[in-house]
Amino acid sequence: MPYTEEEGGLLNNFAREPQMYTADEPNSTEKRNYVIFGVLAFLLLGGVIAVAVYASGAS
Repeated sequence: MPYTEEEGGLLNNFAREPQMYTADEPNSTEKRNYVIFGVLAFLLLGGVIAVAVYASGAS
């Protein structure tokens, strides 16, 4: 564990930092999957809103 000592003799214990890395740009298959999931999420949200509007008007 990395300790640092201050002027008054106090020890500070710092957490170990994780190794850094750079993110890779998504390839064409991953980009296509993002578009498909986005469209599905949009349709699901639209369906939920449609059901809520129908249910609120049906009573």
